[in-house]
Amino acid sequence: MIRCALEGVGIAAPGLAGWAASTPKLAGNAAYLPPDAGDLEPPYAPVLLPPNERRRATAAVRQAFRAAEDAMRPGLEPRDLASVFASSDADLAVLNRICSALAEPARAISPTDFHNSVHNAASGYWSIAVQAMAPTTTVAAYDASFTAGLLEAAALTAHLDTDVLLVAYDAVAPAPLLAKRPLASSASVALVLGRGDRGAFGALDIDVNGSGETACTRAALETLRVGNPALRALPLLELVAALCPGTVTLRGTGGLRVNVTYSP
Repeated sequence: MIRCALEGVGIAAPGLAGWAASTPKLAGNAAYLPPDAGDLEPPYAPVLLPPNERRRATAAVRQAFRAAEDAMRPGLEPRDLASVFASSDADLAVLNRICSALAEPARAISPTDFHNSVHNAASGYWSIAVQAMAPTTTVAAYDASFTAGLLEAAALTAHLDTDVLLVAYDAVAPAPLLAKRPLASSASVALVLGRGDRGAFGALDIDVNGSGETACTRAALETLRVGNPALRALPLLELVAALCPGTVTLRGTGGLRVNVTYSP
């Protein structure tokens, strides 16, 4: 079992725009109402990205930054954090544009798309944005990507004796890829895991001997949870928002189940 201090939390999902605004909804003190399908948010402009990189950043990268920046509470220094970026699919919009270009006679691929096509693009943009020199890694595990990222981040916290930013994100793919990977919404979640017994948001004890899988307590949030791999974190975030001690079980890969016990 690994214990991590919980030093920061961020979220960006439909109807959950930032941790401060989302806390009452996740804690059950306010109703969660999914936004109407026609309600479109303006593209997010990452605060930490320099102008040139901000122009090149894709929707998936911007989605990752929304939660990562939200988790940066006062007292945290982004450049000092090691980081783990977890994404099931990275940027399928870029993949779709590249594949479409290759199907044309000219086969002209955008240099910016080529630049953004790698799975660790969001990690690279973050490192540039905060001038980070600490280790960073990316993981992918389909619907278990949040769990894989949490295990990686917790292990790094213990092994490197440092604070680690975990960002889990996935963006909706365009057609025809959407039919093969039908995510319901774009979303991202960020946690800052730290050393010590307890952080500003409490502590997490992580154990790989779980069974089953914990669902959200309310139907609307459960629909949201199963619609994006990053939002498999929602049952844990419900406990954190309510400052309620408890244990949730997350589905990992290959039949693995991970217990995460939260202590306020």
